[in-house]
Amino acid sequence: MNFTRWSARFPGTQRRAAARSEHAAAQAKRGEGSVPAARGAAGHSATGPDGGPADPTVRGTGSATATTAATAAADGRGGPAAPVPAAPVPSLDELSVREVLGRLPALVALVHGPEHRVAYVNDAYTSGFGARLPGAPAHLVLPELGELGLLPLLDQVQRSGKPRTAKNRTAPGGTSSYTVTCTPVEFPKTEAASDVGVHTGVLIHLADVTDHAEAVERLRASERRQREAAVTLQRSLLPQELEQPDDLRVAATYQPGGTEAAVGGDWYDVITLGAGRTALVIGDVMGRGVRAAAVMGQLRTAVRAYARLDLPPHEVLQLLDGLAAEIDASQIATCVYAVHDPNEGLLAYASAGHLPILVRDEDGTVRRAADPTGPPLGTGGWLHTSGTIALGPGSTAVLYTDGLVERRGEDIDEGVAALERALSGAQGTPAVICDRLMRALGVDADHDDDVAVMVLQQPARTGADAELFHNAALELLGGIEAAPRARAFAQGVLASWRFPVELCDLGVLAASELVANSLQHGTPPMRLRLRRTDRRLIIEVTDGDDHLPRRRRAEPADETGRGISIVATIASAWGSRRTPGGGKAVWCEFALPDKDK
Repeated sequence: MNFTRWSARFPGTQRRAAARSEHAAAQAKRGEGSVPAARGAAGHSATGPDGGPADPTVRGTGSATATTAATAAADGRGGPAAPVPAAPVPSLDELSVREVLGRLPALVALVHGPEHRVAYVNDAYTSGFGARLPGAPAHLVLPELGELGLLPLLDQVQRSGKPRTAKNRTAPGGTSSYTVTCTPVEFPKTEAASDVGVHTGVLIHLADVTDHAEAVERLRASERRQREAAVTLQRSLLPQELEQPDDLRVAATYQPGGTEAAVGGDWYDVITLGAGRTALVIGDVMGRGVRAAAVMGQLRTAVRAYARLDLPPHEVLQLLDGLAAEIDASQIATCVYAVHDPNEGLLAYASAGHLPILVRDEDGTVRRAADPTGPPLGTGGWLHTSGTIALGPGSTAVLYTDGLVERRGEDIDEGVAALERALSGAQGTPAVICDRLMRALGVDADHDDDVAVMVLQQPARTGADAELFHNAALELLGGIEAAPRARAFAQGVLASWRFPVELCDLGVLAASELVANSLQHGTPPMRLRLRRTDRRLIIEVTDGDDHLPRRRRAEPADETGRGISIVATIASAWGSRRTPGGGKAVWCEFALPDKDK
């Protein structure tokens, strides 16, 4: 080790050096110590005060020069002084090895021969482990070496003749830790010795690193706590329990990347929109740490708010784009927002720089959702557009973040292709498929990136299960005479679905009010749709006018304006939205009674 280089880092060294420099500068300013410096190192002769050669005894550099200068300064005349002989420095050969090893604070033991017989232990070793009997094998009288796992190391050093080091070995009882260095040594030959191996031994040096080991363990424990807190924060920002729509089975999983405390910004959500429609969203805020998680939490909250407006996917991303720029322009976020409509059997979606949705059909064919894909959120100046992909009965769709398919040194398309192959053979529930995809893509606890995966299935309903799901629709043609036809249609359909009389009456009343509202304020084409699931009755009326109705308080003298208020009062939920082809849809829901009650 270069102690000259490292001594500058010892506490106080730089302050002492600075103090000596300031003292020398002050002396030079006052004219003290006028003895010139020697130049022996460069081969130049020193000069005296009169410009002639200096005292020939002042040559070179080092302690002799310093001694001469100090003598001249002490003489007070500034002239040359008689050299003071330096004290003799003892030779290394004159030092006793036993004395040197005995004064070391580290634990030192010396063993020799193939049986590692004890030749010497110093005072520090005796204080740490007790007195040891010389001449006995190490495995008998130095049991601590066996407990530290050092006996095989001694054999390796004995055979190879090369030093070995073992770090952070815990002593018996777990109270102390040592870093052990085993160095091969040779003993002087004796006349009694006949085997060459007898003359080789091992010097065992045990440095106490207990404080260092405890500090490392405290640091690791602190890192574990910080990571647990960060992962807890990340998971708390994700939905604790996914909403389960009537027509879809949904599961999602999140795997934090690596073992460091900084979490990522991967997120997902499922939002029921009403009338059987469901919004599904997954996104990724680039970067790691609390800031990325905070931006993710704000975006997720905003998505839930925008979804309640029941806007098309591209309009939701347009709103998110402006919000992301306001939150933090330096954070890049990708997102895909999709809406499932069971009546149409389609998944409408829009993507902001995110990876494509994959859909596996019932026959095992895997399809990628094609463009449109816009730039990441927060870039601004881009008009997002929506696309659709079929999601029929028996189909499975996968939404995911780049941590699942991105690998260093590989093109990301290769990862997406690997995911397609894994999805084509994946069977089971959405939760099972999530686990299988994670394993197939090699995602484990040591994965270096966060991963979020969402799997949704459109079940192929048959048998008794299919009896719980029905659809019926009526085109509303003509003028006001369409209203009685709509009431009669609703009455017949609800009766055929064997609903209780009270629920039939409420359903007919709601259908009548929605149809009357559409006939008065809407434009053709108009349609009444009734839909039943295993949990609710849905009534929906569509027309060609895009003006959305709102609930208002009607005055006692008003003859209109009470229809939506009546629907909102008797139904479990109601809402309206604009339809993609122009026009609007107004709907309401009734929760079905629990059959177990």
